[in-house]
Amino acid sequence: MLTAMAPTDDRPAFPREGRDWPNREASRFVAAGGLTWHVQEAGAGPALLLVHGTGAATHSWRGLLPLLARDFRVIAPDLPGHGFTDPLPTPSLPRMARALADLLRALDARPEIAVGHSAGAAILARLCLDGALAPRLVVGLNAALKPFPGMAGFIFPAMARALFLNPVTPRVFAWSADRAAVERLIHGTGSTLDRTGLDLYRRLFQTPGHVAGALGMMAHWDLVPLDRDLSRLAAPLLLIVGGQDRTIASDVSFGLADRLGGRARVELLRGLGHLAHEERPDLVAALIRAGAEREDGLG
Repeated sequence: MLTAMAPTDDRPAFPREGRDWPNREASRFVAAGGLTWHVQEAGAGPALLLVHGTGAATHSWRGLLPLLARDFRVIAPDLPGHGFTDPLPTPSLPRMARALADLLRALDARPEIAVGHSAGAAILARLCLDGALAPRLVVGLNAALKPFPGMAGFIFPAMARALFLNPVTPRVFAWSADRAAVERLIHGTGSTLDRTGLDLYRRLFQTPGHVAGALGMMAHWDLVPLDRDLSRLAAPLLLIVGGQDRTIASDVSFGLADRLGGRARVELLRGLGHLAHEERPDLVAALIRAGAEREDGLG
């Protein structure tokens, strides 16, 4: 039987915010590393891990997960502090990676394909570099693998830290997260979502605990060590890029592919934004499947 945390005013609760959660039949709650995780698991075959980005949750895979479950055992958790998973006290990149490693051990899962969106791709890269994950393919969807350039790299984390430390901020943000505000936020990423997709984000953004989880992740994020270590990444890397992404410039992925040489390749999806996998899950699923088949052919 599915057992979730008791509802609170601050954290999203599965009986309430998850009442009609996408792919709800695949949901369960797992204890690992001192946290209770919300995990969705579907399909059979080689294990494939889906890791969402900052501010999202498993709803981000609502279209992609069923398509991939035709060929893979798909595992998709809510990251700590996001959706229905407990928060970490200090959600830095290394600690997020270690927490996810704890979950994979609890699930006895050794993903052969690892797919991460935005900051989720950084978590996967850290796991691989630290030897906790050894997939035959890493897929980055509009991957956030480099620090912001120039002064932005100092200013944005400092702003997030200031907001995170103010206990009133998450509640103010949640109170103001009406449909129009969420639509503006999503539009600012270069993506266009349907009404259901927008309403799912709004549902999460209206809970202060989820907002605090996203702010905490941004406040403690430091990509400088990861950027320094990326040249050691052994796993083949497929970078799927939305040509209209206004959050992470496509040049970041092309530059990384040049730096890694034959270990990385880029697929550009013209007309799609930062949430390309939500806009056209069919295209993204086909590219992931093709990438996995390509690595099979090389093996």
